[in-house]
Amino acid sequence: MEFIWTFIKFCLVGGSGILVDFSVTFFGKEILKFNKYIANSIGFIVAATSNYVLNRFFTFASKNPQFLKEYALFFIFSLIGLSINNGVIYLLHSKWKWNFYLSKLFAIGVVTFWNFFMNYFITFK
Repeated sequence: MEFIWTFIKFCLVGGSGILVDFSVTFFGKEILKFNKYIANSIGFIVAATSNYVLNRFFTFASKNPQFLKEYALFFIFSLIGLSINNGVIYLLHSKWKWNFYLSKLFAIGVVTFWNFFMNYFITFK
């Protein structure tokens, strides 16, 4: 049951990350006119940093004094997730002509499982 509760908390934190991600992505893409993949990457990185802090304290209650090493692992897994995220967006939006933001939402769903398992079993073990 602990595993499921941890996943639920991880998803709640992820929900806040989605708001951060979409806000930053929208601002970069629509207001600043950045390339959609650059805007997406910036949004994803800002959200990953926010998610690390929330997951460290809320989801996993980490007391690891080596928080820079922990953050580095979290960020590395997030960067791998970013490549998965951009790959899914490329496939759905550029190849299959889905709406960009619907493609992004689907990609976030895929990456949620990657990030959770890597962080549950490695970063915050």
